[in-house]
Amino acid sequence: MSTCATVPIEAPPFSEPWHAQAFALTVHLNARGAYSWPQWAERFGSELATRRGARGALDGGADYWEAWLGALEGLLAEQGLAEPGAVEALRHAWAEAYLHTPHGAPVRLTSR
Repeated sequence: MSTCATVPIEAPPFSEPWHAQAFALTVHLNARGAYSWPQWAERFGSELATRRGARGALDGGADYWEAWLGALEGLLAEQGLAEPGAVEALRHAWAEAYLHTPHGAPVRLTSR
């Protein structure tokens, strides 16, 4: 009789590609000197606290990354690196491109 050891299957670190992109962008902007890690930690902690207060407990999934993105957008606006109107326009353009892209085709933003 043989026994077989089971190897646990680990969940991927990011459940959606945009989670990884938001993480990478945050690290990259820090490395470029856009903000310090203490500034990031304070902003992200504040965003989590605000969302937790508004919704109750966070589930640690999509809401975590929405808070991450909200913190990044807010910090970039505070640093004068991205105006809220420009961020909103890009978000709208992305949604339009996504909704009008055939299934399986890459989503592409066109410059206007």
